[in-house]
Amino acid sequence: MDILILTTGGTIDKVHDVRTERLVFDGSTAVSDILKYGRTDFPRVQSLMSIDSLDMSEDHRDAILQAVINAPENHIVVTHGTGTMEQTAHHLNGNIGQKTVVLSGAMRPQSLWRSDAEFNLGGAVIAAQTLPAGVYAVMNGRVIKARNVRKDLETGRFV
Repeated sequence: MDILILTTGGTIDKVHDVRTERLVFDGSTAVSDILKYGRTDFPRVQSLMSIDSLDMSEDHRDAILQAVINAPENHIVVTHGTGTMEQTAHHLNGNIGQKTVVLSGAMRPQSLWRSDAEFNLGGAVIAAQTLPAGVYAVMNGRVIKARNVRKDLETGRFV
């Protein structure tokens, strides 16, 4: 089964900048390394953008939607920042035809120790292969239908 992973940035791809002491994007994605460590070589990875989801506009969401629609693959994982994953899930829901799209990300960057990135991405790759057509999020060991995606700011988890 062919799977496409679209990367959009988000915490999963942030790295520590030693000069500014901030978490930033350096133009790379952690996804390729995560797949390598997991001996998972079948997904195609396409970097779509590299931004914090809090900076994501409707134009960015439209670009994600167009990339999903134009992809030859019917099983797609979108790495996404957790801050506005809910909005993107709603934006895609009902607009992707007969494809399965799974959004996932991390609460802590992959470049830092003890990240949830590997766990979430692995779950998303499995979910994209097994779920029926539709839009979902996979975070914290849960599969969540697009209409129900919600980040609980108190616990820092998706519920």
